[in-house]
Amino acid sequence: MPSALSHPAVPLALALALGSRRVPGRLLLAGVVAAVLPDADALGFRLGIPYESGLGHRGASHSLLIAAALGGVAALIAPSLHCRRVVAALFVAVCAASHGLLDMATNGGHGVALWWPFSEDRLWWPERPIEASPLSLRRFFSDRGLAVMMSEWRWIWMPALLAGLAGWMSRRWLDRGPSMPRGVA
Repeated sequence: MPSALSHPAVPLALALALGSRRVPGRLLLAGVVAAVLPDADALGFRLGIPYESGLGHRGASHSLLIAAALGGVAALIAPSLHCRRVVAALFVAVCAASHGLLDMATNGGHGVALWWPFSEDRLWWPERPIEASPLSLRRFFSDRGLAVMMSEWRWIWMPALLAGLAGWMSRRWLDRGPSMPRGVA
């Protein structure tokens, strides 16, 4: 899995691209929480839940169904997020879904139960360039953790930053409107 430090890249990039009028601070915070929340299933290791179980790591909590459910919760609390219900639902659902989709691009673990509960098959992308993060803090703060962070910079943060900046520039250009050369009517 990418580290918990990199899952917020997607909501941050979306907020940069869409702007604070469309993604107010509270909605951004909800999106960051939704992007990180699926890894709460790692607590299952302490409870004896097997990794391969539907409730194990990268299981149900990483599914599109749970992402949609989190979007539904966001729609219910949209007024407190300072946005419309449909905006809250879509933003939070996309942020939550990004977690499993990013995990599918890592080179470790058992894949992602993206279609749970309809299927417990664990899925991967055909290419998996992102170094899988160690699950222990001790191993994360080692040479292995540094390799993970460098991989995440290359495969998550740089693309997210470029996409966010491209969206920001497009939004500014569209908000301003195309300028006409002088003398052209």
